[in-house]
Amino acid sequence: MIDQRRLLRTDFAVPERFETEEFRLRMLTVNDLVKDYDAVMSSVEHLKSTFSVITEDDWPEGLTLEEDLIDLGWHQREFTLGFSFAYTVMNLDESVCLGCVYFEPTSKPDYDVAITMWVRESELASGLDRRLFQAVKSWVSSEWPFSNPAFPARDIPVAAWHALDDKR
Repeated sequence: MIDQRRLLRTDFAVPERFETEEFRLRMLTVNDLVKDYDAVMSSVEHLKSTFSVITEDDWPEGLTLEEDLIDLGWHQREFTLGFSFAYTVMNLDESVCLGCVYFEPTSKPDYDVAITMWVRESELASGLDRRLFQAVKSWVSSEWPFSNPAFPARDIPVAAWHALDDKR
């Protein structure tokens, strides 16, 4: 049986969105399927060599549109239940998905949340990845109640993250 627990206390109002002059974060939903799938599939090799090393899998290798729909539905439901929070990163006119940001429970004893993110490969040269990370880090510090958030592959090298003991 999977132990599903809320990531935050029930009286915390989870931010619905976060916006900068460049991009908007909002809850990832099934309605984002086409734009999300485009962002993922245009960035498969980049995601496998960066984001997927954190989760230790080969996502998004072989991802179908139907599987992406299932993933988005799962993320949306977990968000509404408070188990985890997946945000899509959109340009301001919502015409292009630029990436995603995930707030997930962690079994690492010194951290209360693991925050991961990715941007589409076509945005790497512009420095969006760095700007997104800095913006999210600032947002978490000012608006979220986490005492010790982890940013695997950002503030903590992937190998060091995987080497940390899990809670017993």
